Amino acid sequence: MYFEVDKTYHLYNRSNETVFYNRDNYLYFLAKVNKLIKPYTYILSWCLMPNHFHFLFVANSNGCKYIQEKHRPYVQILSKNIGTLLSSYTRAINKEHKRKGKLFAHNTIAKCLNDNIKNDDFLENCFHCIHQNPLRAGLCNTLETWEFSSFRDYAGYRSGKLINKDLASEMINFDSEDFVTQSYAVVDERIVKGMF
Repeated sequence: MYFEVDKTYHLYNRSNETVFYNRDNYLYFLAKVNKLIKPYTYILSWCLMPNHFHFLFVANSNGCKYIQEKHRPYVQILSKNIGTLLSSYTRAINKEHKRKGKLFAHNTIAKCLNDNIKNDDFLENCFHCIHQNPLRAGLCNTLETWEFSSFRDYAGYRSGKLINKDLASEMINFDSEDFVTQSYAVVDERIVKGMF
């Protein structure tokens, strides 16, 4: 994966099996994100689902710096840390569930959205689509009841520290006072296809 400073990315990966078995697994993963990803990005939104995850973020200059490693001579810190996040989480799940092998069957994708941001609605649709994921998958009846997304932070039900609310407010056209209503708006599927 390659990242550029101040560019917006949709980071996601999906498994063919369960990734998050229980609440502790979700919290463990988020603690790792806080340590390994947050210092190198400005996270705009996120959602964890039983078999996949989504993050919308802007890469910062720290994350785009290169470092040297033994097995990879020149790698960006953010790219390295995403790999560390997933491999360390996989090891923990393998140990907990006495399993072996890869947890994530697919390669992690970090899609740069800047080419599509020319359309003012694009980023807003991506932002809301990430929050709508559990509702669309039938995992909850309301966005308010899904614990593992940034929706609750924006809606004022929780004061999580993972997201950068100020930057999101600046970049995405949402009204803080009417955030919940806006979050339920129908997302333009044609626009969302550009996320993947």
